[in-house]
Amino acid sequence: MVQLSLPAGSKVNPHGRVHKATGAAVRTFRVYRFDPDSNESPRIDTFEVDTKACGPMVLDALIHIKGRIDSSVTFRRSCREGICGSCAMNINGLNRLACTTAIGDLGAEIRIYPLPHMPVVKDLVPDLTTFYAQYASVEPWLKTRTPAPPDQERLQTKEDQVRIDRPAACILCACCSTACPSYWWNSERYLGPAALLAAYRWIVDSRDEATGERLDQLNDPFKLYRCHTIMNCTDVCPKDLNPAGAIAEIKKKLLERQH
Repeated sequence: MVQLSLPAGSKVNPHGRVHKATGAAVRTFRVYRFDPDSNESPRIDTFEVDTKACGPMVLDALIHIKGRIDSSVTFRRSCREGICGSCAMNINGLNRLACTTAIGDLGAEIRIYPLPHMPVVKDLVPDLTTFYAQYASVEPWLKTRTPAPPDQERLQTKEDQVRIDRPAACILCACCSTACPSYWWNSERYLGPAALLAAYRWIVDSRDEATGERLDQLNDPFKLYRCHTIMNCTDVCPKDLNPAGAIAEIKKKLLERQH
């Protein structure tokens, strides 16, 4: 019989360190801990937090844990307003922003992991190098050949602006791409929902003059067509965007060019 084993660092010890607390509103947070530079396997640490002593969001609890209990807990955060996307992580099995996820909306035990199927830099911090490289590969900037009017900006109608308004609201949190099974298995070749949503935003921009070139670059069995419309990306988007719909529109435009 073939014996298969997981690579080093894959097996998680569910019984890590336990930090007890007392108070009127104690909640239990189970937090993934892993330092690739150490020789230790990943573990799950348990933190009991009196939520009366911190703010109402999961990010508030993590800041409390880092500031009051264990300063080595590592995570990304910045705006605390659901704008920057830095604090994206997997909370109770769903990819979310910790700063917009209310503790009161979750169960008695809150499980916090890094975004799935990404290399881990440390604890809740995923390595997004490939993710950002894929975003850059779609050339997310205005491409034109004709010169701009000498006395004004490149104008567009309100209707044309509405077409790009929602896709342009993406905050690159990576919740969508890391929720996509196709991206899990083909992340080196499939661009993923976030990058394809960005590509769509420029394809439908009335001011852009490289639509054909952009479609040519995406017409690839792996870059685009690994999407199987599972819809996980749309389900988890914290900005209520529809990456799956944008990908379908790109496929439709490629099909229309053949006729």
